[in-house]
Amino acid sequence: MMAKMLTEGAGPHDAKSEDGPTVQIQMGENLRRLRQVYGMSQRELARLAGMTNGAISMIEQNRVSPSVASLKKILAAFGLSLAEFFSNDFKPDTRAFYRAADMTRIADGPLVLRQVGAGLNHRKLQVLHETYAPGGDTGPTMLSHEGEESGVVVRGNIEVTVGGQCQVLGPGDGYYFNSRLPHRFRNTGTEVCEIVSACTPATF
Repeated sequence: MMAKMLTEGAGPHDAKSEDGPTVQIQMGENLRRLRQVYGMSQRELARLAGMTNGAISMIEQNRVSPSVASLKKILAAFGLSLAEFFSNDFKPDTRAFYRAADMTRIADGPLVLRQVGAGLNHRKLQVLHETYAPGGDTGPTMLSHEGEESGVVVRGNIEVTVGGQCQVLGPGDGYYFNSRLPHRFRNTGTEVCEIVSACTPATF
């Protein structure tokens, strides 16, 4: 059905689903909503996608369906894939504020990781509130992954190993390193350690 819908020049009634409503209508509405959430004008989106302002307008009005290649260029401006855009639960993330109770807990135990926001599909930056109980650590195996990460110790002390370097950081101290370097975090003290950190791209 997607292949039939994504054909440039097709009219708004050319891509009907078996249930009657067209997926194209949802696509136009989603694209307009997405653009508005990002505060982007049709002209700006057209420039980023290498298309005309009129083409973007017609897509949003469901007067034309873009080709797969054109839609991928449009979605690249928002960092979205075709699968994410056409997912049944897709909706632009308009939320800006999160209470403590809204944090997503992605690890529990001696090491607690609480993430600002839920999913990571549309996010380029991951922000974590990390809590290490005495003896808590990221595991005996050194971590290594694509990206960069940085953080500031809020309370307690943490032993941070990055490549061949190892230091114990205290309140107010921070770190910043290329995540491809093997690294590990370990609380060797007797008090709970808290860190607020950021990683890009998202890892967990």
